[in-house]
Amino acid sequence: MKAYVTLEEAARLEGVKYDTLAHKIIRDTTGKFMTKTEKSESGGKDKVFVAVDSLSTKARKVYEQLQDLQAQTDMPDITPKTDTKEPWYIDVSLDWYIENYPEQYYKGVELGNAVRNFLEYRGKQRTQYAADCAQNYIGKDQRTLYRHAKDYINANAWAAKKAKEDGGNYDHYRILCLCRKPKPLNQHPSFKPEVEQLIRNIWFNKDFAANRGTKMMLYDKLQEVAKLNGWTKIPSYQSVTRYINWLMEDEAQYNAWYLASHGLREYKNKRMVKGVRDTTKLQVMEIVQGDEHTFDCWVAYTHPNGKVTAIRPKLVAWIDTRSRAILGDLMCKDANSEILKDSLLKLATTVQSVPKYLFIDNGKDYTAEPMTGRKRNDRGGERCSLIDGGECFDIEFDPVARGFYRGLGIVDDHRAMPYQPWDKGQVERFFKTVCDQFTRWMKSYTGTLTGSLTDAKVNKDIKKMLERGELLTMGEFFEKWTWWLENKYMNRVHSGLKKLGEEYTTPRSLFENGDRYFKPLPPKAQLTALYQIAKKVRVYNTGIRMFGQYYMSAELGAYIDKTVTVKYDPRNITSIWIYNSKGDQLFEVPCQELLAFAPQVSQKAVEELKKEQNRQLRRDREILEENNIPFEEKFKEINDQYIGFNPATGGTELMIGGKVKTAKVVSMPEDEAYRKNKQVRRPQEEPQQESRLLEMYAKRGLEKIKAMNEN
Repeated sequence: MKAYVTLEEAARLEGVKYDTLAHKIIRDTTGKFMTKTEKSESGGKDKVFVAVDSLSTKARKVYEQLQDLQAQTDMPDITPKTDTKEPWYIDVSLDWYIENYPEQYYKGVELGNAVRNFLEYRGKQRTQYAADCAQNYIGKDQRTLYRHAKDYINANAWAAKKAKEDGGNYDHYRILCLCRKPKPLNQHPSFKPEVEQLIRNIWFNKDFAANRGTKMMLYDKLQEVAKLNGWTKIPSYQSVTRYINWLMEDEAQYNAWYLASHGLREYKNKRMVKGVRDTTKLQVMEIVQGDEHTFDCWVAYTHPNGKVTAIRPKLVAWIDTRSRAILGDLMCKDANSEILKDSLLKLATTVQSVPKYLFIDNGKDYTAEPMTGRKRNDRGGERCSLIDGGECFDIEFDPVARGFYRGLGIVDDHRAMPYQPWDKGQVERFFKTVCDQFTRWMKSYTGTLTGSLTDAKVNKDIKKMLERGELLTMGEFFEKWTWWLENKYMNRVHSGLKKLGEEYTTPRSLFENGDRYFKPLPPKAQLTALYQIAKKVRVYNTGIRMFGQYYMSAELGAYIDKTVTVKYDPRNITSIWIYNSKGDQLFEVPCQELLAFAPQVSQKAVEELKKEQNRQLRRDREILEENNIPFEEKFKEINDQYIGFNPATGGTELMIGGKVKTAKVVSMPEDEAYRKNKQVRRPQEEPQQESRLLEMYAKRGLEKIKAMNEN
């Protein structure tokens, strides 16, 4: 008699879905599948049964095993079910399980061999064999063996189903089903949801994180809040510590804590993902980056007044983005717009070409209106074409109004975002190279003193080194710098160029041989005009006052009480030029005082002279005031019996002369009302003005007389 199973059971034996097997039977035209129907007892659709002989060999074998097991009277129904929830091992990687639970895995292999031997047994006394097998192989009763057999057959059904879907091999299901399910990690069952949230509230609080609050501080606050809320049981300190470590590491919430503790600026700098620029598509001199760098060492600097002090010199330099070559390097005490102009002109005159674009720092020296030709809050590029841009500023009346950069022939300038040094990655990386390969060789190196690197500070007595003459002068330091730059950096293989696959891997070779952008320098007269600074000033009848001096000429008389546009060269302020509103140069106005002692005087020299004069006057006044303090007053604490130059206290006059009299002569009143009003005309007694010093001496004299009477 042929055995039949329901269509649902047949689908499970085949390891396919119910609808898949149903459609397969409907489309069968060869008569392979033998079926029969029976009316449903509940009055619904007829039940469909499929002959076991019609199924695949694998399905028949599984059916036979099930029948053998079902024959045992004490064995529960173990028909495989793949239409229920997936077992835990379906999505588990075999390699991961073996690596993390090797002992459990190999126990599962041994248990699988025992279960397979039991299922394949065809001899007599199967019940006794099951009991012996359970006792000998797994050390349990036969019910445990039956449970393992059910899991094994169910895993075999799932393996067949998955193999049908993608053709893979899932035989390891038969082993993993007999292994212990991995215990879920970091579930924290003892933590109530409100406790977890409270811990997160404290740990990720902006102020708590900014103050680098500790786990102990958090636990103290947790206990305090728990007491207020009547929570009788809270996790231990060790559990809270493990929970926080789990949040920071396994849950990848360290970046969120870093944002709260260090702020957005530092977060962007240290933790935010960055992109890598492909500079191989650029031309040499197409984009040049500019910035300033303060060396981490000290040099002896001679001030204009001759005083020598120790300073950290500043470097102003430009780096070609394509080749990483350093150009226009200048060294100074403090950088300003004039230094930047000199640096950029040095760059242009050295290579006889100007760059196409500038990528500049956000500092005020780089973004000043005379440099860019626009207000500082205009971040760049809006009034200039990024393609050519050569004629887009002709509407302005002269190169100065266009800005120094564009007047020089540069197409456009763009500035980096504030506090985002990675925008200028090439020049910032160069400064790191300078620190590591050049500055650290200086005896006066004191380490990085800013940001997160304050622990790298090197303590040295710079003042003593200056006194002993151990510091290099600014000129000597610049010579060392120039030699290192030209002989080492420019000729050394650059790792960044090598990683990008450049044919030339040193800055010098790539700068000299790479595809180049070229634009010649403007005429010398235009370069001179670019150095001029324009400002609007008012003309008085005494002339124009600038730099503490007066500029006057006969032509300027026509503009008294008017505002005019003045331009001057800060390197030579012996004269200024007057322009009209159309940009036409009208005439030159000299400064007679400056022309009297030099043909050319720089603005800086005049300002330094004025500062020195003011310092001298202030210093001498202080000395004079100190020297005029009466000695009896200065040393009163030592001896209050000192007598000085005050005759009122028995002293002697220092200088002999008459008393200064106040003028008694006044002009006759012309006001008729005043002359007729006798009450108003009555003279009033002037209050006596006693000096503080006389009052002090009088008081001291009375004290002496009183002391004499008491004796």
